[in-house]
Amino acid sequence: MNHTLPAVATQRSSPGDSTPTSNDGHGRFSKASAAAVLVCWLLVVFDGYDLIVYGTVQSSLITETGWGLTKATAGTVGSMAFLGMMIGAIFAGRMADSWGRRRTILGCAIVFSIFTVLCAFAPNAAVFGALRLLAGIGLGGLVPSANALVAELVPAKWRSIVATLMMSGVPIGGSIAALVGIQLIPAFGWQSMFLVAVLALVIVVPLGLKYLPETLAPAGKAASKTAAATAVAKEPSGFSLLLRAPYLGISMLFAVATIATLFAWYGLGTWLPNLMQLAGYNLGSALTFALALNLGAVAGSVITAWAGTRFGPIPTAIAAAAVAAVALVVLVSGPSVSIVYLMLVLAGVGTHGTQCLIIAAVASHYPAHLRGTALGWALGTGRIGAVAAPQVGGLLLAAGLGVNSNFLAFAGAAAIAAVLLAAVGINLKSKLSTSPSNPTTGVSNV
Repeated sequence: MNHTLPAVATQRSSPGDSTPTSNDGHGRFSKASAAAVLVCWLLVVFDGYDLIVYGTVQSSLITETGWGLTKATAGTVGSMAFLGMMIGAIFAGRMADSWGRRRTILGCAIVFSIFTVLCAFAPNAAVFGALRLLAGIGLGGLVPSANALVAELVPAKWRSIVATLMMSGVPIGGSIAALVGIQLIPAFGWQSMFLVAVLALVIVVPLGLKYLPETLAPAGKAASKTAAATAVAKEPSGFSLLLRAPYLGISMLFAVATIATLFAWYGLGTWLPNLMQLAGYNLGSALTFALALNLGAVAGSVITAWAGTRFGPIPTAIAAAAVAAVALVVLVSGPSVSIVYLMLVLAGVGTHGTQCLIIAAVASHYPAHLRGTALGWALGTGRIGAVAAPQVGGLLLAAGLGVNSNFLAFAGAAAIAAVLLAAVGINLKSKLSTSPSNPTTGVSNV
């Protein structure tokens, strides 16, 4: 199954230049493009760190702050960043299509870094939750904007694999959070974990100012040199276009599949260290389990990048989601420690790998003028699952249902994602059998 877009005129510029030039998506991967992709990846690493860091400090916030947090209220606080991410992903994708990728990416990076640092100085749970909400807006806005930019920069044949590898930054950031937490939390307290975010402001954002180009001029301002480019530039855009033919069915399936996938991935990211402590492990051991999950997700980014290119993003995503579901069910049986580590690695491979493949598929199934909006739609609505997961995990524990109830809930979500992605595949095959790719929209029907 081929998920590559047909040739569409896109716009590219040199770093720091707001005047885009034309590119058919099949040229060489230049050094300037590689530098921009690397900067985007580094920002995604900090995005992953700033998001997963809450899971590493959650037990400390409950026991050490005096804020009166319970398991249920800790889940509510954990959901605040994901609520912000939902807002950020939906609107930043549209902003990136309308105002330009570069300024949206840098704005989101500045926002999530500043508010993450301020979390270290929060006097109570309410302020902490509000700061996490504001940081989440930047966290959620960065990923669809960065993926839209990268899709403009790389040749079409590399688009799927680079989009998948880009998302390896999220679990790498989570792995760094777990590794740093093992050392910093006992020595300097939970606050030190949030101060690490200042590195993005002083190192990566300046690199972005230097190396990130503007690939898409603000709507209505780009001068087109060919009739084809003019036609693409005048295409209507926005969420309303995603929710009518020919995009409605596939847009809804992508959104709901993302909800289920992010429920499993971020539910594990938020609760796993605390779950392992409740299962009898100390903080250091619990964080090594979180490290296993995130290292599995890193491996999943690489494995699914290869498999997605070889077998197609959707069939590979179905398999990845199924692997995650089975691995989490095995954890319920109380296996040995070595098997626990293995299953957590597989859960990381499956949950994060599924999300990477969904992003790659979305980036390939919409034309350039809708790509950021479509990514924002899928990731933004998908944050419903990310918002719900910490809440559900906390409520299950508060109800006395135990650690296994969380693993079963996340396994069920992964299984649902596999079923929904199978429906995506059926939808695409149906379109393939009824019509060829439409060169005017730039959407591949296969």
